[in-house]
Amino acid sequence: MKISVSKSIDNFKGLVLIPFFESEESIQIPEAFGGTQVPKVLFSAKKDSQHIFSEGEITFALIGLGKERNYKSIQTSFRRLTAKQAELFDQKVLLFAPEFGDYDLLEAALTGLILGTYRLGHFKSSTAPTVDWGKVQLAIHSTLKGTKNVIERAEKIADAQVKTMTLVDLPPNKVTPEYLAEWAKESGKKLGMEVKVLGRSKAEKEKLHAFLAVGQGSQREPQFIIMKYRHKNAKKHLGLVGKGVTFDTGGLNIKTQGMVHMKSDMAGAAAVLGFIHLVADLAVEADVTAVIPCVENAVDSHSLLPSDVIESYSGKTIEIIDTDAEGRLILADGLSYLIKNFKPDTVVDFATLTGSVIGTFGYECAGLFTKSDSLSQNLQQAGAYIGEKLWPLPMWDSYQSEMDSEIADIKNFHGKTYAGAITAAKFLEYFTMEHPSWAHIDIAGTAFGDSEFAKTKHATAFGVQLMLKFIENL
Repeated sequence: MKISVSKSIDNFKGLVLIPFFESEESIQIPEAFGGTQVPKVLFSAKKDSQHIFSEGEITFALIGLGKERNYKSIQTSFRRLTAKQAELFDQKVLLFAPEFGDYDLLEAALTGLILGTYRLGHFKSSTAPTVDWGKVQLAIHSTLKGTKNVIERAEKIADAQVKTMTLVDLPPNKVTPEYLAEWAKESGKKLGMEVKVLGRSKAEKEKLHAFLAVGQGSQREPQFIIMKYRHKNAKKHLGLVGKGVTFDTGGLNIKTQGMVHMKSDMAGAAAVLGFIHLVADLAVEADVTAVIPCVENAVDSHSLLPSDVIESYSGKTIEIIDTDAEGRLILADGLSYLIKNFKPDTVVDFATLTGSVIGTFGYECAGLFTKSDSLSQNLQQAGAYIGEKLWPLPMWDSYQSEMDSEIADIKNFHGKTYAGAITAAKFLEYFTMEHPSWAHIDIAGTAFGDSEFAKTKHATAFGVQLMLKFIENL
């Protein structure tokens, strides 16, 4: 989609998108387009409403946004247009947006339009004719002085989100640990980031034992990815870790249901990759270091055994109770490695870690775990603003005893049916060297699921915009 600024709307012919916020007054088409009154019975700008009609050589699409100026709601409303009504876009398009007197609201609309062009049919041999989005010309008429900058920013945000969704939606025979490593290298090369990848032999030399243990049952070589983005004016250093299990069978504690969706078990890695790509693309004034441990948890004669005791990068030993509690093992080494070698001011990890968090929150929000009140508040505020919601669960020390092992320093699963998300977070905390500003975000219910934009479960790119808003607010 080619997006540009339109200073004049004289003699425009094509599709005109006009957003309206709900009010007590009747809706009126702008005077520039004739000033027609629209009866309230047809359209009153209620949230999620539309009214489409033609007059001469212009097709009008009136978009109802409701009463609240909500970023996510606006983004979704505009995403519906390109996702579900693509046939409208076979002509020139004008977004008439004086109603958006705020840069963020215009950004929400533009990112929504771009996200709506994303489709899941990556491997279809033939598809029904559709719009060539690369040829669609979208002009923006706005009263904002920095409209061009908003367009460029929105394009980069949506691009990073689409890249993230693609990584998660592609099948596991495509998105392997090596694929993610090559993706990171290409991103680093394009945007000037330093990227280092440790394969099996190099990871062994670094003593990343917990990381390697998870992948020892797979023929696919594990890849421990380190990405560094640096800005000359940086005054803060953010560290990120993303769980990159490219497919999770559960290991010898094999999953008995839902395995078909386990290509999404690398959504934490995808979110971190998408975010650091976006930070570099936007040249955000901060330093960011990302550690993305990537493995496949498969089943064969070399697989990790329940009751095994393994070592970790931190030097602590781990008793394996459940081989399906594997994500926390690679995160343990990722966190220890990041904190020891790079000493970031703040550390956040993203992981599709537990079914327990879905049992608690469903698919409405992600679980947030931290002992830092300020970090918790800042993450929640960022998420609430852009519609990627977080809610905290307790990190009381009394939960730590649940992870005590008789034979090793800690066990990877407490073996009980309750507090699974909390005890998983307590396990991770054990490997953070008591970092004062660390948060764990369990995105098991928010990274991949059902929505109005596809018939099957699909990726959401949860975390990318959340962390952008977070780092820009610091």
